[in-house]
This record gives sequence, structure tokens and C-alpha cells, in this order.
Amino acid sequence: MAHEIEQFTDGTAAFVSARESAWHRLGTVTADALTAEDAMRLAALDGWNVRLIGLHATELTADGTTLLDVPNHRASVRTHPKTGLPETLGVVGPDYTPVQNEEHAEFLNYLVDESGAHFETAGSLREGRQVFLTMKLPQSLTIGRDDAVDLYIAAFNSHDGSSAFRIVVTPVRVVCANTLRAALRDAKSSYTVRHTSGARGRIAQARQALGLTFKYAEEFEKAAQRMLDAEMSTPALRTVVDTLWPLADSDSARKKTNRDTRWASIRNLFEQADTQAGIRGTVWAGYNAITEYANHVAPARGANPELKNAARAERVITGTADDVMERAFRLMTV
Repeated sequence: MAHEIEQFTDGTAAFVSARESAWHRLGTVTADALTAEDAMRLAALDGWNVRLIGLHATELTADGTTLLDVPNHRASVRTHPKTGLPETLGVVGPDYTPVQNEEHAEFLNYLVDESGAHFETAGSLREGRQVFLTMKLPQSLTIGRDDAVDLYIAAFNSHDGSSAFRIVVTPVRVVCANTLRAALRDAKSSYTVRHTSGARGRIAQARQALGLTFKYAEEFEKAAQRMLDAEMSTPALRTVVDTLWPLADSDSARKKTNRDTRWASIRNLFEQADTQAGIRGTVWAGYNAITEYANHVAPARGANPELKNAARAERVITGTADDVMERAFRLMTV
């Protein structure tokens, strides 16, 4: 499935959401905010006991079978949350140290005590190879008079060595549900912890680093307000779009056609879309036109419309469009 939420043979799924159903309609929806314990239990994330075991290679020859050690790699293994059986998640290097799901939740639970945030979602992706938990901060931002922006902290972890333990601060524009991950020059919006023997100590450092969360919120609100107060013309937006997606004279006709199609979509969002009502003609509207295009309109692979929609929704979950949105924010901040 395009959403990659882990699904089990008993019909359940490794996903939980507080109060609101997810686009993929899987997992459990709770009536109230989640505690760490709720998130772990309802998303089937507890008791995995991720551990490393030795690897062996088998060579078959005319003389029989020879078992060979693989000294510089280990298999990352979990206890399956439904069957209780060991399951391989990936192959990792000699310095890799697992970060348990319980440690993942414990880190975010610390932020609950410090800030009053509560758990919103939790789940497992790619058959347990990646997990995520998100929390909603207690205060929302207001850009202008009625453009509400909530602030979330999302933490991602992998158990197959594909990525580090990563924490991001994510403002979400409620009106159009865009996820906005902006790299602000004067505030920290993310923290990465490598899977090494010192990982637990660096998680403690991340707690201190993310004490800048509220500064991030304040800086984002100030920057967005300046963007809302500044006018933007359609030609000015075109200049930003051309900078984000540069094209050379020697590029193929297909790339030039794609450029024209992209610009037509972004221009329509900027000039006509309902999501721009109340902010039209501003730099903030231009930025939101780009983020809406990157997350929800940009072409997705596949012929099946449902799969295309799922792929677009997955961009928001995985942050695929983050680089474009961050560069756009830097270009358009006034």
C-alpha cells in the first residue's frame, strides 16, 4: 500500500490518531488526547525489544555446506507485536545501536511534562522498519486575523539503519492542512541523533536543543506575519518558482512543458484557489501556493487515481517536499 502503514493479518494496523481519522482510514481513532502509553499500546509499538544478532552466510559447494561469519554487520531483529516471533528488520553496521520505541516515546513524553504537549499520532511504516510519533503543542499561532497555524513535534526513527532518530518542529496551516516545515535562520527546527553507542546521551542533548521550540514558534509567526503584510505580484511569484525549479535553454522540450504545467498550477492556486481567500496577493499567499502544489498537486506516479492521491498524502507524512518548501521560505521571507 502507498501509505506504508504496517498492517497485520488480524485486520488491525499499527497506527493511532487522537480524535481525527487519517486519510488512509487505518488504525485506531481515540476520543481524547493520547498519553505515551496509549500511543505505544494502540499503535502496537510496545514490546518490540529491537536487538542485534550475528549474521552468517552459507556457501554451497560440491563438498557440502559451509557456514561463514559476517563480522562487520548485524541483523536488526524485533519481536513481532502480534505473533511474538522474531522478525528481521534490516542489516546494520557494527556501530549501530538500537533506539527502542519505548525510548522514542519517553523522549517525547519528556516534552509533555515540559510544554503541555500531547500525543496526536503514532505508527509503524514499512513492516516495522520505520516508526513515528507526533505531539501537538498547546498553543497555536495566528497569522493575520484568521489564519490559524498549529505547531507539532514529530519524531521519526528507523530500525533498519536507513535513517537516524530525527525530531522536527512542524507548523500546520489548519485551513488547507498543508504541512509547513520551514528552516528558520534564527531558530532550530530539527535535531538528528545517530544510532551509535552515545545515542541516548544525544537524545538528552536534543531535549535541551528543542527548548527552542517556542522561539521557533515565535520566529515563524513573526516571519509569516511579515509575509502576510507584504504584497506579491504574479510576475514576482514566477521569479521565485523559476529559481526553485531552474531550467536551461538546452533542456529538453519535455522539461519545458513540465515547467509550463507546473507554473500554470501554482499560478492558479495563487490567483484562484479557495485556500488563498483572505490572503490573496500577499507573499504568504505565494508561499502557500508553492507548498500546496509541492504537497498535493505535483504529479505522482501511477495510473490509479487512488494510488496517486495516496502518494501525494505520503509526501506530507514523509516530508518528501521539505527541501522545496524550505528553499521557498528562505527566498520569500521578508
